[in-house]
Amino acid sequence: MLNRLRSGATRVFTPIAMFLLRRGVSPDAVTVAGTLGVVVAALWLFPTGHLLAGTLVIAVLVLSDLVDGVMARASGRASAWGAFLDSTLDRLGDAAIFSGLLIHLAVQGHDATAVLALACLVLGSVVPYARARAEGLGMTANVGIAERADRLAAVLVATAAVGLGAPVAVLTVVLALLAVASAVTVVQRMATVRRQVAATAARGEEPAA
Repeated sequence: MLNRLRSGATRVFTPIAMFLLRRGVSPDAVTVAGTLGVVVAALWLFPTGHLLAGTLVIAVLVLSDLVDGVMARASGRASAWGAFLDSTLDRLGDAAIFSGLLIHLAVQGHDATAVLALACLVLGSVVPYARARAEGLGMTANVGIAERADRLAAVLVATAAVGLGAPVAVLTVVLALLAVASAVTVVQRMATVRRQVAATAARGEEPAA
């Protein structure tokens, strides 16, 4: 869902990207600034109970994350470093979102839902690690029942709904589903790598160290 929104947002943010390039702003600077904005919004607005405001700010920043990519392609600065920086800071932003929700839920006494937010936080870091580690070993693990963009969209929509007055149970259900989806994805990626290792061993080859 978020990926479709990003497709439309690319056209909206392209003029902004070109304006920033003309002003000498680098794509990396935009990446860092956007991540800092997400972290501040998540760790300040969510814990203080401003769920709707926090969601709106984060949603704009997540969509505007397209700006750095447009800038990199337009300026010919697309590089492995830029991809690494963007991916790494995405993990930081995701962690901040679930941490902010966890703090808010714990303060409000919604302990069970806070535990689910913690589960999403932990599993959300394992999912990309499993893929990255597999690729580092020369294999692939690009499988899973829910993409990062879909998981992020789901939690932001649920958070906004609670901010508008919906019961916390809405967020509880969504976090539970996301935790399950993340756990299943981890298992899927482990199974995928296991099959590749077995196939490599059957051919008498050694996997990369």
